[in-house]
Amino acid sequence: MTALQQNSIGDSLQWAQRHLSGQVSDARLEAQLLLAHVLQVPRTHLLAWPEKTITPASLAAFRQLVRRRRSGVPVAYLTGHKEFWSLPLKVSSATLIPRPETETLVEVALQLITDLPRPVIADLGTGSGAVALAIASERTDAWLLAADLSMTALQTARTNARHLGLPQCRFALLDWCGGLATQAFDLIVTNPPYIESTDPALRQRELRFEPALALSSGKTGLHAIEQVCTGARTALKPGGWLALEHGWQQKTAVIACLEEHNYRNINSFRDFAGHDRVCIAQV
Repeated sequence: MTALQQNSIGDSLQWAQRHLSGQVSDARLEAQLLLAHVLQVPRTHLLAWPEKTITPASLAAFRQLVRRRRSGVPVAYLTGHKEFWSLPLKVSSATLIPRPETETLVEVALQLITDLPRPVIADLGTGSGAVALAIASERTDAWLLAADLSMTALQTARTNARHLGLPQCRFALLDWCGGLATQAFDLIVTNPPYIESTDPALRQRELRFEPALALSSGKTGLHAIEQVCTGARTALKPGGWLALEHGWQQKTAVIACLEEHNYRNINSFRDFAGHDRVCIAQV
């Protein structure tokens, strides 16, 4: 086996793993992701050519990313990309980083529209467009409105839609259900902020770098959910569905909110980790 040269791919990965060890859950994987991003190569290239030398400029850029990752900046913000529903999405500090558990919301939404031809759907608080674009990728006959309160987030979502070739998505600057009355929807989906504003986790590690507007919602974490439950009733067609993601301890409170607003056929679903994650309800 050829000995690694100083500033080689293998040597650089070993340095990064040592630097990240104890700070992240998988130092080896994250080191590879960051170096692959800098060199603009797949991870398999790093494994196949560990002896290749890195240019001084690339090495400096890589080490800067590793230092920023060690300080807590999420990998997705460092690379500018995150995969969701097998879709490569652009993300930025203005958008929430899509989580695997949110794929449960997509799965449930697709079940609700299985028998509907050309469904009309709204995704509220779309961020990077992850949920809307995942649904659009599976249902090319659907018409989707992706809405957000952040213009920067909407620009990112538009870019993702264009790169993925999903022209059936439209985008609007809206404050939750405000402005939806001009269109009747078969389904409204949302992954709203639901963390309590006093939760100390918001000031720790990765979460402190994500937009607070997309994470926390009042002292109970339920303010945005209550707004959606109130406004969705008048924006949905008769028999239309609301599907929303919530915190793993909020199921009871969310169901109570839906019942208070006279929704029917209320049900809940668990994510891949077995946590209560999504509630649905019909008008």
